[in-house]
Amino acid sequence: MGDFFGIFGDDDKKKDIEKTVDTADTVEDGKLRLKEEELDVAKNRVQTGDVTLRKEIVEEQKTIDVPVTHEEVIIERRAINKEPSDSPITNEETIRIPVSEEQVDIGKHTVVTGEVIARKREVEENRHIEETVKKEEARIDKNGDPNIISDDTTGGFR
Repeated sequence: MGDFFGIFGDDDKKKDIEKTVDTADTVEDGKLRLKEEELDVAKNRVQTGDVTLRKEIVEEQKTIDVPVTHEEVIIERRAINKEPSDSPITNEETIRIPVSEEQVDIGKHTVVTGEVIARKREVEENRHIEETVKKEEARIDKNGDPNIISDDTTGGFR
């Protein structure tokens, strides 16, 4: 059948008419599709920095007390009451007394005193994101006193 004011004819043409209904056009039946924006959330992993764990050599002075011994020679003079001697006076008589002391030798050795462990962990947190979105709502404008019957239970019509 031919197209008769868009009522009869190809269904494809009828869909086109429904899509292009303008609020200023007068029609018996019409369909108004309401749309709204929703937020699409995408997460991307980005590098925020890095951590380098390394060793550094630090020098410090240590002082320790080490007890050491040494020998001393004590020389005493005593008066003797002029005893007679059979030996002649000479410079060939010598007494040798060895003297010793403890010397400190310092050596070093390395010991392990601890360890440092570095690892990563993932921590989940919630971030409060605010963004403005748009949505379409149906509004009914009355001209005169038309009787309107609606099955809207959400209170979306104003």
